[in-house]
Amino acid sequence: MTVHDRIAAEPFSLQRRNPAGGTKPLTAWGFANETDALTDVLLGSPNFLRHLSTSSLSRKHLREAPCNVQIAQAQHKDLVAAYEHFGVHIHWHEPTPELPMQVYSRDSSVMTPYGAFITAMSQWWRRGENYAAIRTYEKLGIPIYDMVTAGTFEGGDFNVIEDGVVLIGCGGARTQEEGARQVQAWFDKEGWETRIAFIDEYYVHIDLMVVPIAEKLTAVCLACTEPGIVDWLKGKGHEIIDVPFQDTMALGCNFMSLGKDRVIAPTSSQTLIGQLKARGFEVAAVDMSEISKTGGGIHCMAQALKRVPG
Repeated sequence: MTVHDRIAAEPFSLQRRNPAGGTKPLTAWGFANETDALTDVLLGSPNFLRHLSTSSLSRKHLREAPCNVQIAQAQHKDLVAAYEHFGVHIHWHEPTPELPMQVYSRDSSVMTPYGAFITAMSQWWRRGENYAAIRTYEKLGIPIYDMVTAGTFEGGDFNVIEDGVVLIGCGGARTQEEGARQVQAWFDKEGWETRIAFIDEYYVHIDLMVVPIAEKLTAVCLACTEPGIVDWLKGKGHEIIDVPFQDTMALGCNFMSLGKDRVIAPTSSQTLIGQLKARGFEVAAVDMSEISKTGGGIHCMAQALKRVPG
């Protein structure tokens, strides 16, 4: 289906969500979970990337060894090549010099089965990414489900664990409790199971430490994840692959599941890659060591737009 056909099938709308719940799922876009087969992904260009003080991790690298932007841009090309290798259709935010962190396309919006919702970025120099995301979804013909207005909220804190189940991260610095509660209320009304994970702001977003791999299989940094969250996952029948703390701090738990036992992961995450290969997964290992100095990993750099079962 072409973009034109999709626009005809799902006309753009700024008002999609049913306030009472029961919103109708889309047909041309969206997904039920983060482990079905990925067909379409939204990326942001690193053309205007700058190394800014966005988190404790990025500040540490700024002090010790700032990002070499040219190498970072080359690494992002390798990431794009990995998506192309797996046949994923790539869509792009329009790059502009005013948005140097737009490469982290996970943050400014969140895709759901009902359309995208626009987040509310914490740092002033990134808030323009939210407006740019609206333009992107308008261009693609993807409806806007809603917009966060109660407090800050960033996309890395919306973690679809399985069909109808979401883990919402709240560290206070990047996602405030007010924003987390607003998003939680939306999906409670849709009949989802929602749980808020209160995390230390040092860890930035929940997808630094908990990311689904496949059905009932989840990567978790046990050293920094609240035991109650781990028990909750296990209670749902999830097998846990533990990602060591040192790897996690190098964004080794921040990977992208493509479904069908395929994963794009950072080369530095050798423990995770070894575990996945032992289970028969096809892993595209991409060196993200330089670009990740600016504050995010592979999962942060992608917004899934469509997944299909099977």
